[in-house]
Amino acid sequence: MSKKENLSDNLKKLSETAQWFENREDVDVEEGLKKVKEAVEVIKESKKRLKEIENEFEKVKKELDEEEQE
Repeated sequence: MSKKENLSDNLKKLSETAQWFENREDVDVEEGLKKVKEAVEVIKESKKRLKEIENEFEKVKKELDEEEQE
């Protein structure tokens, strides 16, 4: 997964994983574990990206506040 993976793409991947589980009558435990591990990585990357985005917003807000004070 690339570092700057799009959050929309990550949400799509998580949705596909959830659908995989929902569409199974008999879940292959090994495949299910693999899907859960993949989902955990997507969630971790998404949380990291959200934090980066939050930091970018804070930076822009700070710059705006500084301009208003001038």
